[in-house]
Amino acid sequence: MPLHILDHPLAAHALTHLRDRTTKPATFRTLCHHVAVLLALEATRDLALRETAIDTPLERTRGLVLARPLVVVPILRAGLGMVESIVSLFPDVSVGYIGLERDHTTAVARSYYCKLPPLAGTRVLLVDPMLATGGSAVQALDVITQTGGGELALLNIVASPEGVRAVENAYPHIPIFTCALDRELDQRKYILPGLGDFGDRLYGT
Repeated sequence: MPLHILDHPLAAHALTHLRDRTTKPATFRTLCHHVAVLLALEATRDLALRETAIDTPLERTRGLVLARPLVVVPILRAGLGMVESIVSLFPDVSVGYIGLERDHTTAVARSYYCKLPPLAGTRVLLVDPMLATGGSAVQALDVITQTGGGELALLNIVASPEGVRAVENAYPHIPIFTCALDRELDQRKYILPGLGDFGDRLYGT
């Protein structure tokens, strides 16, 4: 599936301020919320609908509602910053959690927590602000697919070419939605130009 880079003026504006090292955590969280909403709307354009009959104040008519539930799965901890924005949009949504902690020496992620709702028959949005090496995303996608998730999308605020390649090599059918495809990873496997450690900036740690 192709890489989808969000093309929206508000996303570009928010991303610039997310990158800015002087942006305070409270503003950073607000910008994260705005970007997560835009990414979620883009990633769910093709959600299946079904007809239903309703009564307006004047007459009976037919309308469309979502045909199946949505599941949002953040990769902890930074992914939590994107969850509430998406949950507030959708009437029938469940939230799962996958905890992966990156070793700053090896850049390899270690799993420390996993709690998922039933995934069969749902659309799953895996959210993680930064797609760096792609290792965490692939590990999380492994868990989700092994647990019954079939229709998935990956949402990232910023992605690196290396991370995109890693996901595409492992899961070529899964679309990736991001605000920016950045230049490269540095020697420490941080995205350049990037925006630093997302979790630290989100929570002021």
